[in-house]
Amino acid sequence: MRQEAWWQDAVFYQVYVRSFADSDGDGVGDLEGIHSRLGYLELLGVDALWLTPFYRSPMADHGYDIADPRDVDPMFGTLGDFDVLLTEAHKRGIKVTVDVVPNHTSNQHAWFKSAMAAAPGSPERDRYIFRDGVGPTGEDPPNNWVSAFGGPAWTRVPDGQWYLHLFAPQQPDLNWANPEVAADLERTLRFWLERGVDGFRIDVAHGMAKPPGLPDMDPRADALGPSHYYDPRWDNDGVHEIHQMIRKVLDEFPDAMAVGEIWVTDEERLSRYLRPDELHLAFNFRLVLTHFDADAMRTAIERSLTVPAKVGAPATWTLGNHDVWRQVSRYGGGETGVRRARAMALVELALPGTVYLYNGEELGLANVELAPADMADPRAKTSGAEFGRDVSRVPLPWEGDLPPFGFSRNPRTWLPMPAEWAGLTVEKQIEDADSTLSLYRQAIELRKTHPAFGGDELEWYGAPAGCFAFRRRGGGLVCALNTSASPIALPPGEVLLSSSPLVDGKLPADSAAWLI
Repeated sequence: MRQEAWWQDAVFYQVYVRSFADSDGDGVGDLEGIHSRLGYLELLGVDALWLTPFYRSPMADHGYDIADPRDVDPMFGTLGDFDVLLTEAHKRGIKVTVDVVPNHTSNQHAWFKSAMAAAPGSPERDRYIFRDGVGPTGEDPPNNWVSAFGGPAWTRVPDGQWYLHLFAPQQPDLNWANPEVAADLERTLRFWLERGVDGFRIDVAHGMAKPPGLPDMDPRADALGPSHYYDPRWDNDGVHEIHQMIRKVLDEFPDAMAVGEIWVTDEERLSRYLRPDELHLAFNFRLVLTHFDADAMRTAIERSLTVPAKVGAPATWTLGNHDVWRQVSRYGGGETGVRRARAMALVELALPGTVYLYNGEELGLANVELAPADMADPRAKTSGAEFGRDVSRVPLPWEGDLPPFGFSRNPRTWLPMPAEWAGLTVEKQIEDADSTLSLYRQAIELRKTHPAFGGDELEWYGAPAGCFAFRRRGGGLVCALNTSASPIALPPGEVLLSSSPLVDGKLPADSAAWLI
């Protein structure tokens, strides 16, 4: 690996485009809104952005159902707006990466419309996965696969055939055995790379390839992949040829990178995605899936570090994204959840490798309780409101004392904003030295500038029950975490930063500290 690669220790910031900033008053975030807030992102200190899909889409899954991957949906602006955003971000030293969705398209994509108009067995249908049903009249789906959003993964069309969709019915899966599919993705990658983007986040990067014969799955398998039951929907060996194709394109553009969304928990299988001719980075979701307990967190960190170490790639850490609960709520909610989320921010930013933050976590935002009528997530509609992801997608509060808090001129934002966020706006937090935003700013600045953050390996200290402390070999930073109920003595050293004020020189419960 080239040691000077910009992304190997970068702090990325995920912008959920719908919810970041609205410039035109329609209640939905857009590209010009992001442009207007670049000064904030520069102040926060992040190195790069990951923008969620802003392409032409009917928005059945908030843009992950793409009708044209090489154009901007009018809801978000124009290609010209994107070019301006990219140019201005680069002027501020901020890289820009964008989502690509190679597993499926929208059912409003020109290809799928052609497939629906064509006959079974036609070249148009071969770009997708159409099959005859089973039973005397083909009335049953071709196999027992279920959608990640709940319900069957097959939908029947008027002529009797069925098409596969591992997500919503409006998101038909592409047939990666068809060379036209690979050629089209290559065209999309080049389109954005030639405009100047710095890389891609690859949606469902453990999907795409399907096994011959489409055998039945074990019905006990989990929805998105991390499962020890037989699940032929995900992580088929053929997926690696797709990533090798993507990498060949990226290698033509100096410093371009790709990170994969890979819900694979087997370390050996996950490491295959990081081989030198495949992805540069692979999201590690172990911290997301681990509760607030020092022993469990230590195990998750140690297991996570074994994967990239096998192949010489950086680790990639994240605590949140648009598909999971916010940390404050995952860790217990209320003041306890905030304290724990602040502590975990220091743990994450102390680790070697790449870090992905999710917009709003730096403000200490929690999930928002939404009425079922307000939810727009297709997963909530098929699996029940308790599975909805909109609770972590509510627009960001910028300023003022009442919703929409400067996110938009329109009080009717695409998801309702809670009045209780009045004390959590950027405006309220930015000058408050004790705020969560200030903690993130300090932590990111130290991570970027302090020599203690060198080295790719950790060594662990002995620690009281419910606590851990590790040291960055090569740099010397010490990070201590206290998940117990009592204050603990810190390891020797000067305290650089703590997530909560020390109590008589001790680290309080639900807190973390950095020392040198």
